[in-house]
Amino acid sequence: MTPTDITSAVNDLLFTPGLDLDEAIDRHFAPDYRQRTNGEWSDRAAFTRHMARLRSLVRSGHIEVHEELRDGLRYADRHTVTLSRHKGSTSRTEVYLFAEMAPDGRFRRVEETTLLVDGHADDRNLGTIK
Repeated sequence: MTPTDITSAVNDLLFTPGLDLDEAIDRHFAPDYRQRTNGEWSDRAAFTRHMARLRSLVRSGHIEVHEELRDGLRYADRHTVTLSRHKGSTSRTEVYLFAEMAPDGRFRRVEETTLLVDGHADDRNLGTIK
């Protein structure tokens, strides 16, 4: 399997609505995947619920990677995600991400901190909304 990266994962998860969510998650995240966002841990099932909720809110968007580093099974990046919601609002969130990759190239663990750069104050919780 080709190693994944944050751009491929976010594009499949949020910006490719015709792609089945379970297929997108299987493509980029190991079965034992877990994630901590702003101090809140989620297992793969909770992450799937989070992505399903985001998909219901997001109409379109894009990701811009500013810096990216891969060292063996370690991965880190700083990226900005711009989301346009169905209700018409837009937000931009900067993300600092550190990850451990599974031997097959998928994400096994992600720890990230988010910073709302632009948008309504309610959009601060988009990284953990369920």
